[in-house]
Amino acid sequence: MSSTSIPILVFLLFTLTYLLFKHFLHPKPKTKPPGPPALPIIGNLHLLGTLPHRTLQSLSKKYGPIMSLQLGQVPAIVISSSKAAESFLKTHDINFASRPKIQGSELLSYGSKGMAFSEYSPYWRNVRKLCTVKLLSASKVEMFGPIRKEELDVLVKSLEKSALVGEVVNVSNVVENLIEDIMYKMILGRSKYEQFDLMKLVQEATILIGAFNLADYVPWLGALDIQGLTRSCKKTSKSLDEVLELIITEHEQTTNVHKTDHEDFVDILLSVTSEAINPENEQNLVIDRTNIKAILLDMIVAAVDTSSTVIEWTLSELLSHPRVMKILQDEIQNEVGNNRMVEEKDLKKLNYLDMVIDEALRLYPVAPLLVPREYVVLEFNWV
Repeated sequence: MSSTSIPILVFLLFTLTYLLFKHFLHPKPKTKPPGPPALPIIGNLHLLGTLPHRTLQSLSKKYGPIMSLQLGQVPAIVISSSKAAESFLKTHDINFASRPKIQGSELLSYGSKGMAFSEYSPYWRNVRKLCTVKLLSASKVEMFGPIRKEELDVLVKSLEKSALVGEVVNVSNVVENLIEDIMYKMILGRSKYEQFDLMKLVQEATILIGAFNLADYVPWLGALDIQGLTRSCKKTSKSLDEVLELIITEHEQTTNVHKTDHEDFVDILLSVTSEAINPENEQNLVIDRTNIKAILLDMIVAAVDTSSTVIEWTLSELLSHPRVMKILQDEIQNEVGNNRMVEEKDLKKLNYLDMVIDEALRLYPVAPLLVPREYVVLEFNWV
């Protein structure tokens, strides 16, 4: 037997053993949506390519709006129509409310202790309630109104100066800086920090969590760290933790004399530390330092990434469609006038603006793929 044939035989033996193990210990469910045939071990991973959302769209044309894929060792159901999505995410939302555990969120979100990647559980429900009542209620949103208005005033004056001298404005940078400044003051209670670049770390974390990770689909490859993602996640996680720890410590050391008129998100979360989230719950869940960091990270990512993306695409489309822009300008002039800035209280009267935003979100969703959902059926994990 030649030396080259030995590795081939070992591979074939391993593959055969794997297939037999899978067949007898993990039999296929009786009913399953249609989908492409899967290869051993990797399943349909080879089909995804560099643009998974386009691949999935192409496959849905062949297999239908509800199709099944085998992503390594993880069986998945892919939804590609609004009607099917409504059934899964609205009609049966409780059944599909949980999240699968992925390595990126485990390492970067403190064991998935934020809201975005936490499994559906009493902890998730109570943290969601806490954030809704303490951070995102109508009164809290209104409380931070002056901050948003102040930052917008600064932006408008800056644009006016640029217009007077004919200076080119990088809209993407302007929007990102605006959202970043508002986020800093609402969530952290201050302007940007000079000693570290929080936004750079957040962007790194977002990229790592969204990256395709073989370890999520073929778990035994996780220990090998073939892609280097585990190492990168741990490095970014350590840097983020140091920054968040510094921010929390700074808030703890700030006396009431030096506090601003309004509490920021960190102050509010620190005020409920070590208290039961829901006193009526038998599990007596409490918010600790780690929970605060995970929740803050969720808030920062959601505030910066989603808002700036939507605004940039909306402005881009308005510039490409002058007729729509003219209608929108006329609505603002009729409802608000030219003598003052548009304020948040005016938004309920600006119906056409509302439609423009809705259309921008339809054409350019914040992400082409939603965060995966998980539904456990007997011993099968459907993602």
